[in-house]
Amino acid sequence: MASTLKDVARLAGVSVKTVSNVVNGYPHVSTDVRRRVEAAVAQLGYRPNAFARTLRTGRTGVLALVLPDADLPYADDLTREVVHAAGRRGYRVVVERGSDDERPPSGLDDARPMPVDGVLVGAPGELTQALTGGGRPVVLIGEGASDQRCDRVRVDVAGAAEDATAHLLRTGRRRIAAIGGCPPGPAGVPQPGTAGYHRALREAGLTPVPGHLLPARRHRRADGYRAARDLFAGPVRPDAIFCFSDPLAIGAMRAAFDVGLRVPADVAVIGVGDIEEGRYSRPSLSTVAVDTGFLAREAVARLTARIGQPDAAVAEVVAPHIVLPRESTEVPAR
Repeated sequence: MASTLKDVARLAGVSVKTVSNVVNGYPHVSTDVRRRVEAAVAQLGYRPNAFARTLRTGRTGVLALVLPDADLPYADDLTREVVHAAGRRGYRVVVERGSDDERPPSGLDDARPMPVDGVLVGAPGELTQALTGGGRPVVLIGEGASDQRCDRVRVDVAGAAEDATAHLLRTGRRRIAAIGGCPPGPAGVPQPGTAGYHRALREAGLTPVPGHLLPARRHRRADGYRAARDLFAGPVRPDAIFCFSDPLAIGAMRAAFDVGLRVPADVAVIGVGDIEEGRYSRPSLSTVAVDTGFLAREAVARLTARIGQPDAAVAEVVAPHIVLPRESTEVPAR
C-alpha cells in the first residue's frame, strides 16, 4: 500500500501541511524539519501523486537538467545526484544537452516548449539567457558567469586551481604549466581558474614560464593531448601540468607517454573532476574532487524554492572541494 502525506507527517513528527511545504519546495521551513521530512519520505518511499499535483497547482512535477555538449568533468555523477535529489522532493528530471552554438535544446526553446516547472543549467552564456527569457525559474550549476536573475550553486574554480597548483608545488615541482586556462579578459582581469593558478605560484615566489598557460577550446582528451604535445615541444619543458579538467589531464598523460616521458617521474599531472576513468588509469590520476552531491542537493533545493516563491532573493552557494593525491603526482624517488 502506498504511503501518504499523513504517514510521512506521523513518522517525521510534523503536520501534514509541513510535509506538503517540504515536498513542494516552499522555502520557509527550518533545515532540521526539512531533513526530518526528507528522511521520512526516503524511509517510506513516499511519492507524490504527480497527476493530482498538476491539477491542483498547474505544475508538472518535472524539472529539466541542461548540460553543455562539451565534456563537463563530473556530468555523469551530477546527473545521477540531481535525479536522486529531485526524486526525494517528488520531481522527475529530463536531461537535455546544449549545442555548440549555445542555442537552447529543442525541448526548451520557445517554438517547442517542454512542460517543465524549472531548469537546472550546467552551462553559462547565451544558453542561460535564452532559458531565463522563457519565464521559467532557472538555477545555474557549476562554473560560468553569474546571472543576477538566477540562483547559482557554483564550484570555487579559483580555489580548486590554487589548491591543485599548491599540491604540485609541495611535491617539489617548479615549472608548472596549466592547460585549459584563459588569458585575461578585455579589462585585464584573469579568469577565476587562471587567477588561482597564478596566486599559488606567486605565493611560492614563482612566475609562470612564458607559454606555459595554454587554453583549451573544449575539455576533452584530445584537447589536453594537443596542448601537452605543444608544451613538451617548447623551449622549457614543464615538470608538472595542472589541467582544468580530468579529461584534459588524461589526454596530457597520453601525450607524455607518446613522447617518452614518465608520469610522474618526469612530469606530474593533476586534473579536476574525479571522474571514474582517472581512478583506474595507469598511473591513477590526482584530481580535485568537487562535491557533486552537494551541488545537486543545493541546486534542486534552490530551484524548488524558487518555483514556490518566484520573487525570493537570489542566492549563491559555493560547493566544497578536496585535492585527492594519486600516483600521477607522486614525488619522484631520489
